[in-house]
Amino acid sequence: MRNPIYWFCMVLFPLLVIFFFTSMLKEGVPTELPIGVVDEDNSATTRALIRKLDAMQTSDVVSHYPNINSARQAIQRNEIYGFLFFPEHTTDDLLSARQPNISFYYSNAVLAAGSMVFRDMKTVCTLGSAAVGMATMQAKGFSSEQIKAFLQPIAIDLHQISNPWTNYNVYLSNLFIPACILLFIFLVTPYSIGTELKFNRSKEWMAMAGNRSWVALVGKFLPHHIIYLLVMLGYMWYVFGVLNFPHPGGWGVILLLAILSIWASQGFGIFIFGLMPSLRMSMSVCSLWGVLSFTVCGGAFPVYAMDAPIEALSYLFPMRHYFMVYQIGILGGYPLIDCFVNILFMVGFAALPLFVLRSIRKAMLEYEYIP
Repeated sequence: MRNPIYWFCMVLFPLLVIFFFTSMLKEGVPTELPIGVVDEDNSATTRALIRKLDAMQTSDVVSHYPNINSARQAIQRNEIYGFLFFPEHTTDDLLSARQPNISFYYSNAVLAAGSMVFRDMKTVCTLGSAAVGMATMQAKGFSSEQIKAFLQPIAIDLHQISNPWTNYNVYLSNLFIPACILLFIFLVTPYSIGTELKFNRSKEWMAMAGNRSWVALVGKFLPHHIIYLLVMLGYMWYVFGVLNFPHPGGWGVILLLAILSIWASQGFGIFIFGLMPSLRMSMSVCSLWGVLSFTVCGGAFPVYAMDAPIEALSYLFPMRHYFMVYQIGILGGYPLIDCFVNILFMVGFAALPLFVLRSIRKAMLEYEYIP
C-alpha cells in the first residue's frame, strides 16, 4: 500500500467521481435549456405562446431569428437546442380553424436535452390549439365539462414509481458512480498481483503464505476489501443519507449490495489474472470489461431490447447484477427473492478465484515477468 497508485485508484479517484457526478446533476433535471423562435406571424397569440414556452422550467427562449436558416445555423453552432417556427397567418388560420402548420426543430445529439425541448415545444403547440378551441366552444355556449370532455377525452393519471420527481441524479449517479468504482477494482486487482511478478517479489509473497495461494490472496486483498467497503459505504451514505435518494429497500440491502459488489469485482479480477498471468493482458481485459459495463448493465438502454447474444453476454458483467439488485431491492423496495438470480451470480463471481488458485501459484513460483 506504499505505492501511491493504490491510494489514487482506491480512495482519491472514487471520491472525485462521487462528488463530480452528484454535483453535476444536483439540480435533478436539466433546466433553462436555450431555444430560439422564428416568428413570422408576430401576433399577440404567437407572442403569448412564446411567453408560455419561456415560462417552462426546462426551456429558455434566448433569441428570436429572422428566418429558419439563421435558427438552423444557431443549432449547428450549439447555441440553442431547438427552435419553434410560426409561419405567417398562424393566428388567422387558428381562428378560422384552418389548422396552421407550426413547426419545431430540435437537435437530438444530446438525447436528454433534445427530448425535453421537444416535449416543451409540443406542449406549447397543443396548448395554443386547445385555447382557440376552448374560446370557440365557449362562444357557442358549451359548458366547462363539455369542453373538457371534448379537448381531453382521456385524462391521464400518471404515477412514476420510485422516482416521482424524474430526478436524473437518482437515475444516473447510481449508475455511473458504482460502475467507476467497480472499474477501479477491476484494474487494481490484477495490477496488485502482477506487480509481484514485475518486481520479483512473487516467491517471497508465496513463501510468506506457506506456498498456499488462497492464503496469499486473502492476505493481499483483505485490506483492499476493507478500504473499498468504506468507500462504497461512504458513497451510499452520502447519496441515500445526505442527498436523500429514495431507498425503500432499506439499509440492510444497501450493505449487502456493497459487500457483494466488491467481492464480485475482486473475484473477477483475480480470475482474469489466473486465466492469463500477465500484468498487461489481465489489466487490458479487466479495463475492457469495466468500460463495457456502462452499456451492458442496462441503465442507459434496456438489455431486453438488445440482441439476444448481447443479452446473454450481459450476465457475465458484475455491474449488470449490481444494477439489477439496486433497481429491484433498493430503489424498488421489492423482496430480494425477485433478484435472487442476480445475487447468485455475484456470489459466483466472488467464488471464481477458486478455479485459478493452482494457476496463480504456478505463475508466482515459476513465471518470469515479460514486459
